[in-house]
Amino acid sequence: MARWLKRGFGILVMLGIVVIATATWYYKNQISLPLNLQDHVLKVDRGDTLSSLGYHLVQDGILKEPYTLKVYARLNSVNHIQAGEYHFPIDLNLAELVRWLETGKGQIGIKVTIVEGWTFRQMREVLASAPKLSQLTSSWTDQQIMAKLGYPDLHPEGQFYPDTYQYLAGESDLTLYKKAFNLMQKTLDDAWQSRKTAIEITDKYQALIMASIIEKESQVWDEQPEISGVFNNRLRKGMRLQTDPTVIYGVGDKYDGDITYKHLKTDTPYNTYTRSGLPPTPISLPGARAIVAAVNPAETKSLYFVAKGAGQHHFSKTLKEHNAAVQKYIFKKNSSG
Repeated sequence: MARWLKRGFGILVMLGIVVIATATWYYKNQISLPLNLQDHVLKVDRGDTLSSLGYHLVQDGILKEPYTLKVYARLNSVNHIQAGEYHFPIDLNLAELVRWLETGKGQIGIKVTIVEGWTFRQMREVLASAPKLSQLTSSWTDQQIMAKLGYPDLHPEGQFYPDTYQYLAGESDLTLYKKAFNLMQKTLDDAWQSRKTAIEITDKYQALIMASIIEKESQVWDEQPEISGVFNNRLRKGMRLQTDPTVIYGVGDKYDGDITYKHLKTDTPYNTYTRSGLPPTPISLPGARAIVAAVNPAETKSLYFVAKGAGQHHFSKTLKEHNAAVQKYIFKKNSSG
C-alpha cells in the first residue's frame, strides 16, 4: 500500500512538473509571438485596466485569450496603462504591447490650432468643439478657468499663446489652457528681458496690451515694429492711439463687420478715440512677433498709418500727409468700388 502511495505521489509530482513546464512554455511562447497589430488602432478609455483591455483584444482578434496578458502584467508589476488612442505601425509581441500601453508610446496625437489675433472667446469656442478633447471647462466661466490656473483676478484676454497644440484623445481641455497660458507667460517674459529702454509702456501687462493691438492692426510681420513705433510715438506725445480694433472690441457683439462714425464716437473703456492711453486689457491673443514688436518699436517719426490693401499700410509723419493717404487709399477706393 505504501509502495502504491509513493508511486502515485511520484506520478502526481511528474504530472505537476509537466503541467508547470507546459504552462511555462506556453507563457513564454505567447508573450514572444508577434501579434497582428500592424495599422491597428486601439482605444484605451480612462479607467480601463489590462484585465478589461485583454477581453477587448480577444474580441478584436488580437489575443486568443486574456489571461496571459494579466499574468504578464502581474509578474512585471504593471498596474497602470495610459488612456488614449494608439496606432501600431508594426507588429508587436505581448510584452512590447504592455510596455507601449504603460508608457503611452504610439498614442495618436490630435492637433488644434489657436490663431494669432483671435479673442479668448474664439479660443474657447474652438476648444469646445475639438475632437476627442474632454470638456472639463465647458460650463465654467472665464473667471473659473483663470482661478483654476491660479490667477482668479486676471482678465483672460491675451493671456494664452496662439499656436498649434497636440493632445491625446480623452485629455482635458484644461491641460491645453495650462499649456497656452504658461507658454504666453514665458514668451512675454523673454520679450520683456530684451526690450528697448526708450519705450512708453512700463510693464509686461502693458506690453501684452500693446502687442494685442499690433496683432489686430497688421499680421504682416515686417510692418509690426513700424506700427509699434507709431503707437510709441503717439503715447510719448500724449496723443490718443485712435486705433479701430480697440473700438471694435469695445463694441462687442453689436459690431456687424462695418465700423461706423457712431462707433468711433461711442465711449467705452476700449475706445482709443475717446480715451487716452492704452485700453484696460488686451484685445486679442498676440503672437510672439507682435509681442517682440511691442517692446522693440521701430525708430520712426511716423504718427499715422492707413490700410492701403493686401494687408499693407501707408505710414505718415504729418496729419496732412495722412489725410492725403486716406483720400487715396480709402475714399477713392470706396468711390471706385
